[in-house]
Amino acid sequence: GQERIWSGAVGEAHPEGNVPATPRTLYSICSISKLFTSMAVMQLRDRGQLRLSDPIADHLPWYRMGEVEGSSPPVTIEGILTHSAGLPRESDHAYWSAPDFEFPTREEIIEGLRNQRALYPAWRYFQYSNLGLTLAGEIVRERSGMPYADYVRANILEPLGLADTRPEMPEAERGGRLATGHSAIGRDGTRKPVPFFQARGIAPAAGYSSTVEDLARFAAWQFGLEEGDAVLHPHTLQEMQRVHYVDPGWNTFWGLGFGVQRHDDRTLVGHGGSCPGYRSQLLLDMEDEIATVIMANASGVNAGKFVRGMYDLVAPALRALEDDDEAAAEAGEPGGTEPGPRLDDYVGTYSVQPWGGETAVVRWKGGLALLPLPTDDPAEALTRLEHVEADAFRRIRDDDELGESVVFERDGSGRVVRLRRFNNLYPRVR
Repeated sequence: GQERIWSGAVGEAHPEGNVPATPRTLYSICSISKLFTSMAVMQLRDRGQLRLSDPIADHLPWYRMGEVEGSSPPVTIEGILTHSAGLPRESDHAYWSAPDFEFPTREEIIEGLRNQRALYPAWRYFQYSNLGLTLAGEIVRERSGMPYADYVRANILEPLGLADTRPEMPEAERGGRLATGHSAIGRDGTRKPVPFFQARGIAPAAGYSSTVEDLARFAAWQFGLEEGDAVLHPHTLQEMQRVHYVDPGWNTFWGLGFGVQRHDDRTLVGHGGSCPGYRSQLLLDMEDEIATVIMANASGVNAGKFVRGMYDLVAPALRALEDDDEAAAEAGEPGGTEPGPRLDDYVGTYSVQPWGGETAVVRWKGGLALLPLPTDDPAEALTRLEHVEADAFRRIRDDDELGESVVFERDGSGRVVRLRRFNNLYPRVR
């Protein structure tokens, strides 16, 4: 729903100064920028200023690009929003190249079109294109009569209260709230700081910055969108989040700006971002109104794996909690008040050295679970426990039968100080 369940931060915004990251730390969100650009286009569509079937040349009189051999349908607005227009991935400039990351101005992008050709006939293949969404931003500029950045601030960011989301990197926050970007891990096992950059003319596709808390607000707005909303009609958002293009290989599905995927039995939408020194991902389950967001100030981080891992961890627990509350309401009982042990007594971290790192005992689906640390797949790594008596629990097997005992031991003051499993003792460290 519209409630933020948890936000947090680990690691450092500025490792060179040992400055910790917080949920209010700013990051490049790179290609998540495309969602805001696509929303701007759809606003103009809803106002009757363009149609998705329009060739982009109808709105960009300077648009000139060489075509592929043979016939091709025109490059349309829907084609660039779904990455199916056959355009090259990038403008004719080497802006992703270290060490300077020199992004082109809009004038340089327009000039570079003369040297570029389409890769494929329109609609034939999915070809992710930063150039395409950059051109979408130019259409916003042309049809609104406003600079792109001014338009999105006035019509999207400010009405949504996204005060920490900007269509640029905030240079004034360098060394402050803006996390320092870092490279992927090199051969020497370290990451290096990445120079500050501005996406300039590529900003509609990759130039935004934000915080995890602001993107959480963005997600909550989508879950609560109602008719009469000043930013977007709910039917328009639904239109953006349904599949508009399927790659011939049936392995890529895209809406209008939004990526669409099946995850187990759920349809999820969202977008990821990868800019010099930063990775990010926003994932939304519109049916159950659950969203997860991750931002990192390092390249080479699998943001998608982490954001899906968080979703796999949180979503089942939230659904179970809702089911428990509904069942309690039907029985005329308050939800979440079943008698049992004080589970918080056991919650903590236990050392399993030298065999591993640590095991966290966590609250899970109304009970307890063991989580080995470190892990990059917490949902899969969880071991559920069922309470038996006093401080004794048993492992719940994958087939729901009960396995070995897990017994917690207390000191003279009654504090839980260790757990016993397979007759081995693991001391509590936190």
